[in-house]
Amino acid sequence: MSANGSSKYPGVTPPIAVAESSPKEKELTASLLEELRRQGMLESEEEAKTRTIVLERIAALVKKFVRTVSLARGLSEAAATAAGGKIFTFGSYRLGVHGPGSDIDTLCVVPKHVSREDFFDVFEHMLKDTEGVTEVSGVPDAYVPIIKLKILGIPIDLVMARLALSTIPDDLSLQDDNLLRNLDERCVRSLNGSRVTDEILRLVPNDSVFREALRCIKLWAQRRAIYSNVNGFLGGVAWAMLVARICQFYPKAVAGAIVSRFFIIMYQWNWPTPVLLKPIEDGPLSVRVWNPKLYPSDRAHRMPIITPAYPAMCATHNVTQSTQMIMTGEFKKAADIVDRVVVGKANWSELFSKHDFFHRYRYYLQIIASTGSSDLQIKWAGTVESRIRQLVIKLEYVESLELAHPFIKGFEQVSYCLNDEEVRAVAQGDISEAVAKRKKQDIEGKEGASAVHSTTFYIGLAVEPRQPGSIGPRRLDISYPTTEFTKLVKMWEKFDEQKMGIVVRHIKSAALPDYVFEEGERQPRPVLKRPKKEATDRSSNTSPDMPNKKPRHMLPETTTTTHPHEHFKENGNTLPHVNMVTTVDRPPSTAGLYTSNVKDPAEIKSPQLSRSENVALTTVAPSAR
Repeated sequence: MSANGSSKYPGVTPPIAVAESSPKEKELTASLLEELRRQGMLESEEEAKTRTIVLERIAALVKKFVRTVSLARGLSEAAATAAGGKIFTFGSYRLGVHGPGSDIDTLCVVPKHVSREDFFDVFEHMLKDTEGVTEVSGVPDAYVPIIKLKILGIPIDLVMARLALSTIPDDLSLQDDNLLRNLDERCVRSLNGSRVTDEILRLVPNDSVFREALRCIKLWAQRRAIYSNVNGFLGGVAWAMLVARICQFYPKAVAGAIVSRFFIIMYQWNWPTPVLLKPIEDGPLSVRVWNPKLYPSDRAHRMPIITPAYPAMCATHNVTQSTQMIMTGEFKKAADIVDRVVVGKANWSELFSKHDFFHRYRYYLQIIASTGSSDLQIKWAGTVESRIRQLVIKLEYVESLELAHPFIKGFEQVSYCLNDEEVRAVAQGDISEAVAKRKKQDIEGKEGASAVHSTTFYIGLAVEPRQPGSIGPRRLDISYPTTEFTKLVKMWEKFDEQKMGIVVRHIKSAALPDYVFEEGERQPRPVLKRPKKEATDRSSNTSPDMPNKKPRHMLPETTTTTHPHEHFKENGNTLPHVNMVTTVDRPPSTAGLYTSNVKDPAEIKSPQLSRSENVALTTVAPSAR
């Protein structure tokens, strides 16, 4: 029964409209689905069969794992076999909106005598020894502990939940809230993915319309680079709940109508009013429940989207002021495009145009995580990425910095170096053309040669325009946020300064590496000339949403200072450990310093980036000045 007293239309409010879609909306839907096919959103029949085989293998491995641990605990052969073990899929695969190459989120449910330590100590090793399984990497310290791997080329994310049951039957259902009794929070979080996915499907009026609309929204969010929970945007479950809510508003609408109304409603949504698919019910269990009246921290959520399965949780707690501003802007742009599609002045393909992140800003932060081992790099880079949101939050309070825009993924590279000097440069993000072209075989057998595994993340920085009447070059000090971020990632309990490197530095857009652009995407770099003295005082109020089309002035002379390097070794490879890269722009003349003064959040304005002025950014740690 829904909140409005009708079992026909689920939701916390009555539908906005229950009329059938018009012939025009049906035509728009047909053209939308055709565009999704052109965009390659549907996997092949062969890949679909491979996924079925992969899931069957995982199911068999889980039973074998439970049996192995059961025997080690002293259970009899019969009891160990009867202990069972079962897998459940969730996320995009369970929702039926996965695409080619996407991963399968999989939950492994085990009986009470199998521990989480067994999952990483026993099962992870079993996976590594299984034929066809590659790239196995466990992350036991994650918010939701996980093992990542590939089976027959299909990416798999495995999480585990231990139920308070002695056996796990093959017909087990996770719908009963009582299964959550006496479970630790990590198991509850692991179960939540599967329970939420099933509840979403139960609460949408029409499964096929929901899936078609969600495919469209997922593709749009990915192309616009706002699909990433870890980086402060929305993840898959949050996007699914938003689409499900619009489906509840228009229970008889076709996918094209759902999509066209989605962007308008999301742009106009009165945040932080939460998005709910059903009323929040306080269950009988002593488990954390989303409730802004009981938990003050819940009121701080900027775009609360609340999961429909007990215990209700906010799926968007990572959203920051900057990422909310960015998403709101994207909703507005998409609404304008869809309006033109509806009247025949645009095509659906325009909705899926690629983001302009690497053309949008003049200044960027590079965060470079490096190690000497591919397995270690997965864990270290994941740890660094999970903390980037904290850096964004700190940057938002820097005076004169209007927006900190994180990109949704890191760029992975393996560089083959002949000596320590090349290794040190690569770990700092300076990869020469010779190193970039070098292959693995080029360093085999050479003394002192080594490989550097690095992952580079980017944050775009929008700087306030120059105030009227101000003269001379400006300097923006972001030393405090960057230094605190570096300290934060090193607080990871498995951080090893002998094996892991972390570098934070700023670069200008002209210095962005080629690998961030697709072939032919990068505009020719202009020949830079030293500006005339009077030209340095000019500024403009161009939005960061617009690509840079104006000629740039001469960049200030730059010197680079670093803390003393230590070295670390991994598999015989030597890499530098860098506490902090301290890049200092030195303008032709001295100028006042913009320091990291904290400002009130209400004073943070919509970004207006001056494109005609060079601002000297300082990432000097206070102790290094």
